[in-house]
Amino acid sequence: MNLPPQLPVQSDAAPPLSGLHQEFTALRDALSAEIVGQSLLVDRLLVALLADGHLLVEGAPGLAKTTAIRALASRIDASFARIQFTPDLLPADLTGTDIWRPQEGRFEFQAGPIFHPILLADEINRAPAKVQSALLEAMGERQVTVGRTTYPLPDVFLVMATQNPIEQEGTFPLPEAQLDRFLMHVRIGYPDAGAETEILRLARERALRALQPRGTLVEKLSLQKIEAARREVLELHMAPQLERYLVALVLASRDASAYDPALAKRIAWGASPRGSIALERCARARAWLAGRDYVTPDDVRSVAADVLRHRVLPSYEAAAEGWDGERLVAALLDCVPLP
Repeated sequence: MNLPPQLPVQSDAAPPLSGLHQEFTALRDALSAEIVGQSLLVDRLLVALLADGHLLVEGAPGLAKTTAIRALASRIDASFARIQFTPDLLPADLTGTDIWRPQEGRFEFQAGPIFHPILLADEINRAPAKVQSALLEAMGERQVTVGRTTYPLPDVFLVMATQNPIEQEGTFPLPEAQLDRFLMHVRIGYPDAGAETEILRLARERALRALQPRGTLVEKLSLQKIEAARREVLELHMAPQLERYLVALVLASRDASAYDPALAKRIAWGASPRGSIALERCARARAWLAGRDYVTPDDVRSVAADVLRHRVLPSYEAAAEGWDGERLVAALLDCVPLP
């Protein structure tokens, strides 16, 4: 039997070290020079930007969380807003509201800070549930409804929410179902001695620049280039066996009995399909930032803890033994074999 000639296989993978990649590399270098001792936070901010998701950052006060998102926003051609969440905050303080114009006899919508492409939700766990849900609905649906009118949010829309692990009094912890809206949950710690010394030097330089202000031009990344970079990320090559490994990792979070029956009893709830999507998108973004046109198992494993720690919940007995989402994810990575 004569078979028809096969067409040549065309790769959809983005070329490594493209012009866009070089611009993002320069952006990462600039942020790393300004945010000393928090390389993980800088990396995860760029991953979230490329993966079109939102970031929940947990860390003690003074660890440059606000400085990091401000530095990123200053290098993107988009507006930035910061919201300090407090117990008396109202949903309209985020979304905006209709204002009556008596001279014109009509209502006019006054947009809230949530319409900025880059948004910092500082200490999100200090606001009541109604305010948290207003923000998380906008994050998930990419739109805001006020009255009878629905307003779309910008195509590039990045929310970095922070929460303080030290103070729990007067806070409203985010429910697990709402935590699932975040692409990643990142935990950051204190810098080492060398980084702390460098921070002192940078602080002095900033203080001197404030006393002698000079007009410095910062080259900004356009929103069109961010969208083009996102397309390149989605076109990276991921081998079928690696995709099966990613899916197996998420399925094991729901039922790990085939790998470790004792671990299966420690997990009350596993990651949803949203977790699979987030894990794939973040692994692709990490590979692209590394200058590769393909995804490796190390890309998946590197982002797994930040993607899954808030999606894999311990059972009551496991929590009593000191198990949390991060420890469960580490156990899953150990028991699910690599492709």
